[in-house]
Amino acid sequence: MGRYRGPMVKLSKRLGIALTPKCERHFALRNIDVKNPNHVIGSTSGRRKKLSTYGVQLWEKQKLQYAYGIREKQIRKYFEQAKKAAVTGDALMQILESRFDNVIFRMGFAASRAQARQMIVHGHFLIDGKKSKVPSINVKPSAIVTLKENSKIRGRVQSNYVDAAAKGIPTWVKIDSDKLVGELVKTPSRDEIDMDVEEQLVVEYYSR
Repeated sequence: MGRYRGPMVKLSKRLGIALTPKCERHFALRNIDVKNPNHVIGSTSGRRKKLSTYGVQLWEKQKLQYAYGIREKQIRKYFEQAKKAAVTGDALMQILESRFDNVIFRMGFAASRAQARQMIVHGHFLIDGKKSKVPSINVKPSAIVTLKENSKIRGRVQSNYVDAAAKGIPTWVKIDSDKLVGELVKTPSRDEIDMDVEEQLVVEYYSR
Protein backbone atom coordinates (compact mmCIF):
# COMPACT_ATOMS: atom_id res chain seq x y z
CA MET A 1 0.00 0.00 0.00
CA GLY A 2 1.33 3.46 -0.92
CA ARG A 3 1.22 6.40 1.45
CA TYR A 4 -2.32 7.74 1.92
CA ARG A 5 -2.80 11.26 0.53
CA GLY A 6 -6.56 11.67 0.88
CA PRO A 7 -8.63 13.59 3.50
CA MET A 8 -7.27 12.75 6.95
CA VAL A 9 -10.43 13.75 8.83
CA LYS A 10 -12.52 11.33 6.77
CA LEU A 11 -9.98 8.56 7.30
CA SER A 12 -9.83 9.30 11.04
CA LYS A 13 -13.61 8.88 11.31
CA ARG A 14 -13.41 5.52 9.56
CA LEU A 15 -10.58 4.22 11.74
CA GLY A 16 -11.78 5.71 15.03
CA ILE A 17 -8.56 7.55 15.83
CA ALA A 18 -7.46 11.17 15.37
CA LEU A 19 -4.53 10.75 13.00
CA THR A 20 -3.28 14.35 13.11
CA PRO A 21 -3.57 17.41 15.38
CA LYS A 22 -5.82 18.94 12.72
CA CYS A 23 -8.19 15.97 13.10
CA GLU A 24 -8.14 16.37 16.88
CA ARG A 25 -9.18 20.02 16.54
CA HIS A 26 -11.90 19.10 14.04
CA PHE A 27 -13.46 16.54 16.37
CA ALA A 28 -13.15 18.80 19.42
CA LEU A 29 -14.87 21.73 17.68
CA ARG A 30 -17.74 19.51 16.57
CA ASN A 31 -17.90 17.53 19.82
CA ILE A 32 -17.37 14.25 17.98
CA ASP A 33 -16.32 11.14 19.88
CA VAL A 34 -13.80 9.78 17.38
CA LYS A 35 -13.76 6.39 19.12
CA ASN A 36 -17.44 5.99 18.34
CA PRO A 37 -17.93 7.85 15.04
CA ASN A 38 -20.55 5.47 13.61
CA HIS A 39 -18.25 4.67 10.73
CA VAL A 40 -16.29 1.58 9.82
CA ILE A 41 -14.03 0.67 6.91
CA GLY A 42 -16.14 -0.34 3.93
CA SER A 43 -19.42 0.75 5.51
CA THR A 44 -21.64 3.55 4.22
CA SER A 45 -24.38 3.09 6.81
CA GLY A 46 -24.63 4.64 10.24
CA ARG A 47 -24.49 1.26 11.94
CA ARG A 48 -21.23 -0.39 12.89
CA LYS A 49 -20.59 -3.74 11.26
CA LYS A 50 -19.45 -6.65 13.38
CA LEU A 51 -15.90 -7.46 12.28
CA SER A 52 -14.28 -10.88 12.15
CA THR A 53 -11.13 -11.55 14.19
CA TYR A 54 -9.10 -10.93 11.06
CA GLY A 55 -11.03 -7.72 10.38
CA VAL A 56 -10.30 -6.37 13.88
CA GLN A 57 -6.60 -7.19 13.50
CA LEU A 58 -6.48 -5.57 10.07
CA TRP A 59 -8.24 -2.48 11.40
CA GLU A 60 -5.67 -2.00 14.17
CA LYS A 61 -2.83 -2.55 11.72
CA GLN A 62 -4.22 0.14 9.43
CA LYS A 63 -4.67 2.55 12.35
CA LEU A 64 -1.00 2.12 13.22
CA GLN A 65 0.11 2.36 9.61
CA TYR A 66 -1.85 5.53 8.81
CA ALA A 67 -1.00 7.21 12.12
CA TYR A 68 2.75 6.94 11.48
CA GLY A 69 2.42 7.40 7.71
CA ILE A 70 4.32 4.25 6.77
CA ARG A 71 3.98 1.75 3.96
CA GLU A 72 3.14 -1.95 4.26
CA LYS A 73 6.70 -2.99 3.47
CA GLN A 74 8.03 -0.77 6.26
CA ILE A 75 5.67 -1.98 8.96
CA ARG A 76 6.44 -5.61 8.05
CA LYS A 77 10.15 -4.86 8.40
CA TYR A 78 9.59 -3.26 11.80
CA PHE A 79 7.55 -6.27 12.92
CA GLU A 80 10.39 -8.62 11.98
CA GLN A 81 12.78 -6.47 14.02
CA ALA A 82 10.38 -6.34 16.97
CA LYS A 83 10.00 -10.15 17.05
CA LYS A 84 13.52 -10.38 18.46
CA ALA A 85 12.44 -8.54 21.64
CA ALA A 86 10.79 -10.04 24.71
CA VAL A 87 7.51 -8.16 24.12
CA THR A 88 6.96 -7.79 20.40
CA GLY A 89 4.14 -5.24 20.61
CA ASP A 90 6.06 -2.90 22.91
CA ALA A 91 9.17 -3.19 20.75
CA LEU A 92 7.16 -2.40 17.61
CA MET A 93 5.82 0.79 19.16
CA GLN A 94 9.31 1.80 20.33
CA ILE A 95 10.73 1.31 16.84
CA LEU A 96 8.00 3.50 15.36
CA GLU A 97 8.48 6.20 18.00
CA SER A 98 12.24 6.26 17.32
CA ARG A 99 11.79 7.20 13.66
CA PHE A 100 13.33 10.58 12.86
CA ASP A 101 10.05 12.06 11.59
CA ASN A 102 8.19 10.96 14.71
CA VAL A 103 10.89 12.34 17.02
CA ILE A 104 10.68 15.74 15.28
CA PHE A 105 6.89 15.62 15.74
CA ARG A 106 7.09 14.58 19.41
CA MET A 107 9.57 17.37 20.11
CA GLY A 108 6.94 19.81 18.86
CA PHE A 109 9.02 21.08 15.95
CA ALA A 110 6.46 19.91 13.37
CA ALA A 111 2.67 20.10 13.49
CA SER A 112 2.33 16.58 12.12
CA ARG A 113 4.46 13.61 11.13
CA ALA A 114 3.78 14.42 7.49
CA GLN A 115 5.15 17.94 7.97
CA ALA A 116 8.14 16.51 9.84
CA ARG A 117 8.91 14.21 6.89
CA GLN A 118 8.83 17.16 4.51
CA MET A 119 11.16 19.20 6.72
CA ILE A 120 13.61 16.31 6.98
CA VAL A 121 13.63 15.57 3.25
CA HIS A 122 14.44 19.25 2.61
CA GLY A 123 17.42 19.00 4.95
CA HIS A 124 16.30 21.33 7.72
CA PHE A 125 17.30 19.12 10.68
CA LEU A 126 20.56 17.61 11.92
CA ILE A 127 21.19 14.62 14.18
CA ASP A 128 24.31 15.09 16.31
CA GLY A 129 25.46 17.77 13.90
CA LYS A 130 25.02 15.65 10.76
CA LYS A 131 22.37 16.24 8.12
CA SER A 132 20.00 13.38 7.41
CA LYS A 133 17.29 13.51 4.76
CA VAL A 134 15.88 10.09 5.69
CA PRO A 135 12.65 10.34 7.76
CA SER A 136 12.75 6.66 8.71
CA ILE A 137 16.22 6.71 10.27
CA ASN A 138 16.33 5.42 13.86
CA VAL A 139 17.20 8.09 16.43
CA LYS A 140 19.19 6.71 19.37
CA PRO A 141 18.82 7.80 23.01
CA SER A 142 21.01 10.84 23.90
CA ALA A 143 20.97 11.99 20.24
CA ILE A 144 20.75 15.77 19.75
CA VAL A 145 18.40 17.12 17.10
CA THR A 146 19.04 20.66 15.88
CA LEU A 147 17.49 22.95 13.29
CA LYS A 148 19.94 23.82 10.54
CA GLU A 149 21.57 27.20 11.06
CA ASN A 150 19.81 29.99 9.19
CA SER A 151 16.97 27.64 8.23
CA LYS A 152 14.12 29.47 6.49
CA ILE A 153 11.55 27.53 8.51
CA ARG A 154 12.76 28.67 11.95
CA GLY A 155 9.68 30.83 12.48
CA ARG A 156 7.34 27.97 11.59
CA VAL A 157 9.21 25.56 13.86
CA GLN A 158 9.06 28.05 16.73
CA SER A 159 5.32 28.50 16.23
CA ASN A 160 4.81 24.72 16.09
CA TYR A 161 6.73 24.30 19.33
CA VAL A 162 4.68 26.95 21.15
CA ASP A 163 1.47 25.16 20.14
CA ALA A 164 2.82 21.73 21.10
CA ALA A 165 4.22 22.94 24.43
CA ALA A 166 0.78 24.28 25.37
CA LYS A 167 -0.58 20.73 25.03
CA GLY A 168 2.45 19.08 26.63
CA ILE A 169 5.75 17.70 25.34
CA PRO A 170 6.58 14.06 26.21
CA THR A 171 8.92 13.60 29.15
CA TRP A 172 11.27 11.39 27.13
CA VAL A 173 12.48 14.34 25.07
CA LYS A 174 14.20 17.48 26.35
CA ILE A 175 13.92 20.80 24.51
CA ASP A 176 15.87 24.03 24.55
CA SER A 177 13.07 26.24 23.25
CA ASP A 178 15.31 29.28 22.64
CA LYS A 179 17.78 27.42 20.44
CA LEU A 180 15.21 24.93 19.09
CA VAL A 181 17.42 22.03 20.07
CA GLY A 182 15.99 18.71 21.23
CA GLU A 183 17.45 15.64 22.89
CA LEU A 184 15.97 12.15 22.84
CA VAL A 185 16.50 11.39 26.52
CA LYS A 186 15.48 7.74 26.25
CA THR A 187 13.42 5.28 24.25
CA PRO A 188 9.89 5.60 25.64
CA SER A 189 8.13 2.73 27.36
CA ARG A 190 4.72 1.73 26.00
CA ASP A 191 2.81 3.60 28.72
CA GLU A 192 4.69 6.79 27.73
CA ILE A 193 3.52 6.54 24.12
CA ASP A 194 0.33 8.46 23.41
CA MET A 195 -1.16 6.26 20.69
CA ASP A 196 -4.62 4.71 20.89
CA VAL A 197 -3.76 1.45 19.12
CA GLU A 198 -3.92 -2.15 20.34
CA GLU A 199 -0.54 -3.21 19.04
CA GLN A 200 -1.00 -6.81 20.20
CA LEU A 201 -3.67 -7.19 17.51
CA VAL A 202 -1.13 -5.96 14.97
CA VAL A 203 1.30 -8.62 16.21
CA GLU A 204 -1.42 -11.25 15.82
CA TYR A 205 -2.16 -10.00 12.30
CA TYR A 206 1.44 -10.52 11.17
CA SER A 207 1.79 -13.78 13.10
CA ARG A 208 -0.96 -15.54 11.16
